[in-house]
Amino acid sequence: MYRQFEIMYLLLNKKNTTAKDLAEHFGVSQRTIYRDIDTLCLAGIPIYTEKGKGGGINLLPEFVLNKSILNEQEQNEILSSLQALAGVKAAETDQILKKLSVIFNKSAVNWLEVDFSNWNCNNGSLFKDFRTAILEKRIAEFDYYSSSGEKTCRNIEPIQLWFKYRTWYVKGFCLTKQNMRIFKLTRIKNLKITDTYFSERALQESPPDTESVGYKNNVTLKLRIAPEMAYRVYDEFGVDVPKKQPDGNLIVSVTVPEDNWIYGTILSYGEYIEVLSPKHIQENIKEKLQKITQKYL
Repeated sequence: MYRQFEIMYLLLNKKNTTAKDLAEHFGVSQRTIYRDIDTLCLAGIPIYTEKGKGGGINLLPEFVLNKSILNEQEQNEILSSLQALAGVKAAETDQILKKLSVIFNKSAVNWLEVDFSNWNCNNGSLFKDFRTAILEKRIAEFDYYSSSGEKTCRNIEPIQLWFKYRTWYVKGFCLTKQNMRIFKLTRIKNLKITDTYFSERALQESPPDTESVGYKNNVTLKLRIAPEMAYRVYDEFGVDVPKKQPDGNLIVSVTVPEDNWIYGTILSYGEYIEVLSPKHIQENIKEKLQKITQKYL
C-alpha cells in the first residue's frame, strides 16, 4: 500500500515516468509496478500509459487527490495539524508536508510557529524516542531523578507525551510502581527504548499520580503584587485573574501545585510581592528569606 501511495506521489510530482524507472526506484520488477498501477486504476486514480518515445506512465493533468478522497476543509485541517506538529520538532513533518502539499495541489502555508523548547535544554531526542515507543507500544527504560535528586531506574509502558505549563512530561504505566505515573522529560537520563512490546491496558480514567513530578497537593495562593510587576503578572496569570485595586496593586488568587516552583516564583518578585494567604506559605517564605540573609551576614 505504501509503495502504491508513493507511486501516486511521484506521478503527481514528476508528471511522467516509466515502469523501468519505478521498478529501479523501489527495487521490484516491472511486473510488480504494473500490478500496482492496475490496483490504483481500480481505486479510481486516473493513470494512463503511452507507448513510444516520450511515453510512459502519467496521471490525468487535472487530477488532484481531493477529487477522490478528501474535501477542501479536510485537506486544510491535515496541513494545519502538521504545521502545529512541526512545533515539537518532529523531523519527518517537513517532508510529509511537502508530499501532501503536492498531492493536494496546495502551497504549504506556514501559518504557525511553535517552539516548546527551553533556552538551555533540548528535549528533541527524548521526544522523538518516546513518540516511537508510544506508537510502537514498546517498553521504555530510564533513570529518573526525583525533585530531591534521588535516582531510580524505571520501566514504563509509555502512553502519552504531555505538555503542561512550559514543561514536557511522559505519561505511562510504571511497571515498578504498578500504577500510572507522569515523569518530567528534563529529569530523565539514559533512556532506552526496548524491544519488549506491551499490550494496551484497560485503565480507568483518573488523575495520574503526581509523586514522580515532585508535588502532592495543590494550594490556593492569594497574592498582592505591586504595579511595577504588572507586565509579569499579566504574562504569567493572564488578564482575567489579576484584580486591580484603587492603589494600583494587583490581587491574584490562583491554585497551583505546592512545590519548590511556587517559592522560587514568589521570591523572584522581590519586594514587589506579598503573600496574603495561606499562613503556612507566609511562614515558609520567612524561613527561606532568613536562610538567604544568613548567607550574606
